Order: sequence, then structure tokens, then C-alpha cells
Amino acid sequence: MADMPPPDANRSAGRKRGNRSGKVADFRYKRPLQRNEAKGNGKTNGRSHRASNTNSTKTSCAQSQGAGASAPRGKSAATGQRPGQAYAALDLGTNNCRLLIARPSGRDFTVIDAFSRVVKLGEDLAKTGRLSDEAMDRALGALSICADKLKRRNVRLARSVATEACRRAANGPAFIERVRQETGIVLDIISAEEEARLAVLGCHILLEQGEGSAVIFDIGGGSTELVLLEPGGRVPRILDWQSVPWGVVSLTDTVGRGEDTREARLARYAKMREIVSGSFAPFAERIAGAADAEDIRLLGTSGTVTTLASLHLELPHYDRKAVDGLIVPSDSMRDISGRLSGMSPAERSELPCIGHDRADLVVAGCAILESILDLWPAERLGVADRGIREGILRSLMAAERQSERALKALNEMRAGKPD
Repeated sequence: MADMPPPDANRSAGRKRGNRSGKVADFRYKRPLQRNEAKGNGKTNGRSHRASNTNSTKTSCAQSQGAGASAPRGKSAATGQRPGQAYAALDLGTNNCRLLIARPSGRDFTVIDAFSRVVKLGEDLAKTGRLSDEAMDRALGALSICADKLKRRNVRLARSVATEACRRAANGPAFIERVRQETGIVLDIISAEEEARLAVLGCHILLEQGEGSAVIFDIGGGSTELVLLEPGGRVPRILDWQSVPWGVVSLTDTVGRGEDTREARLARYAKMREIVSGSFAPFAERIAGAADAEDIRLLGTSGTVTTLASLHLELPHYDRKAVDGLIVPSDSMRDISGRLSGMSPAERSELPCIGHDRADLVVAGCAILESILDLWPAERLGVADRGIREGILRSLMAAERQSERALKALNEMRAGKPD
């Protein structure tokens, strides 16, 4: 297993670190085929246009997790990776614990196992500054299931990451050590910048085609990341980014749950919008010029956007195939957000695709989404049901391909040398 790195020392989320830019991928890939879409289009035949769900991208930064699985012999001629071997990505967030296990398929991958559970790791963190015993126990229960899956599958490489809750909690590092001792899983507490990079890597293929600048955002449980991408080109370059410590859990806990009357609910929603917009203000100012350009594009990855997209489609239950890659008019997302903000928790829980678990948190997600639409007023919003885990998987697989190529080149060089 990999050694546990130190926790993120930079807690000034959202501070711009110079004018650096960096590639999130460095190879050629096939973009998804997309239908021609007129600006402002709503539903067509009962639903919105969708982008292709094609997966393909690459980066580096692999981390061995030592799953203890034996490696079958033989390698794929196309990728250099051994057939049958699996790669795993685990994301422990503020609200959810998610695992994805996949096998390479050319430069893509095929998912062979997945797990997701609401653990509410960041519950009351905004008030206490610590992870509660109950929250840690819930997370450990989910992580134990993940550990069993990693052992059963032929996992060659795995990377497990923890995000905002463990970054912020005073007892975050102690919890990471407890996870290692009790489950064998070594969690990296990644920085907000790394979280943003992985999210972009995992979903940027779903961006609408166009020459305008693009923003990709990820609304999490404890933070929200926004990334400005360079317009044009087949490989996205990060021009600017910001992370703010407001996700659906942290914002809900901070503002409170006073929802007795419609007036109280609307006032609560306005307060959420005010808080988030204030945090986004430095980023909004920096990207104002790009936001005024034509043909700007927007893509979101989070439970908030997938839930609202499901309501837009009027789905009776969540359907990833219908939602992942969907293109929705931004006005529709605003309308849905406005309606949800005035509903009681009981009314929200009765809506399809929300239920009890999301009824308490979806309003905070709506407030964050509307604030993003204010600073980046794209006419359409792309929806992605993918992100950090997919970014990790592609990182692992790409690093393996790169290692195989380097080893092959070294062997060829040695074979060509005279004795």
C-alpha cells in the first residue's frame, strides 16, 4: 500500500495561485458525437438533447494501493496492460463514499463493480470543526465494504482519496489512520486543486462542442470547485480555478434548517445565495471578460445537477443513461431551483429522484448552482454523472501505459547497444 501523505496544509480555499495553467490530459482522444443544437432549445420529444457518453482521457499520477491480487499473465497489445486486471478509484467525500472498479478497454474502461453510500461524514463539521464519532462509524462501515470488494476483484492499482471533510476536520488525519488500521485502505487527503483537476479529467469529454470558453464545476458535500478551461483545442487546459468551502452539507449546516413557513424557506434560500455569491466573487471578477464572450459552455458534475436534470426530464426514478451527457437549458434549472427552494422538506421528499436523503440538502445545491449561473451565464448546462473516480481511473491506466512505453523504449535501447 502507498504511504499516507500529510494532510493538505493550504486551507485558503479559492485563493488564486498565480497565472499557472496546466493540461489535464496530454493525448489525443475522440470527442463524443453530438447533435447540432440550437441555442435555448428546451425538450425535444419529451426530453433534452444529450451528448454521447463516450469515455476517453488521460493524465498521470498513479498510486499503488497493493490490493494483494495476483496478476494474470499476458498483456494487451493495444495498451500494454494485462487483460483481466482491474483498477479501482475510491472517493470519500463529505456526504458520500463511492467506489468504482474497472478494467481497461483500449483507451477506455469497462466498469465491473461499483458502490455508493450516503455516509454524511461532514455532518455538523461546520459547527464543531471535527468529524463526529457517528459519522466516522458510518464511513468506516462503507469503507469496510469497499475493502472487501477490492480484495475480491483482481485489482492491480487503486487510489483512494478523501476531500473537504477530512481537509477541514481537526481530527481528519487521525481518522485517516484509523481507516488504514481497520480496513487496510490508505486514503490521500487531496488538495482542493487536485480535486478540481480530477473532476475535470473525469468529465470534460462531455463538454458541448464549441469555440467559447468553458467552465466545469463540481458541487460536493463540503466544497465546490470551479475550473475555467481554455477555449478550443482537443486537450483542455486549466486557465483558472477556485474552490470554496460551501457544499450541500456545509452550507446547510451553516445556514440552518428553519423551514417552518414558505417565507422562512425563501429567506433561508436567499441567505444561502448571498453566502455563496460572496465566496465566488473573486473568481467571478477574474473570469468576467471570458463570461461576456459568445458561445460560452458550462458542465456540472454533482448530485445536485443530476437530480435537477432528472426533474427536468420528469423521470419516475433516476436513470444514469438518460442523465449523463444531457444538455439542459439553464433557465429550466433555475426554474426548478426556485420551485424547490419554496417547498417544505416533506414536499421535496415526495418528488421522484429526490427522496428523503436529498430532500434536506438539495436546496443548498440549488443555491450554489444559481450562483454559478450568475457568474457564468451560459444558455445551456451540460450534466455529467461522472467525475473524480473516473479521473482517478484514467490517471492510473494512463500512468501504466506510460510506464509500459518507457520500459519498452529502455529495453529497445539496451538491445541496440553493442556488447
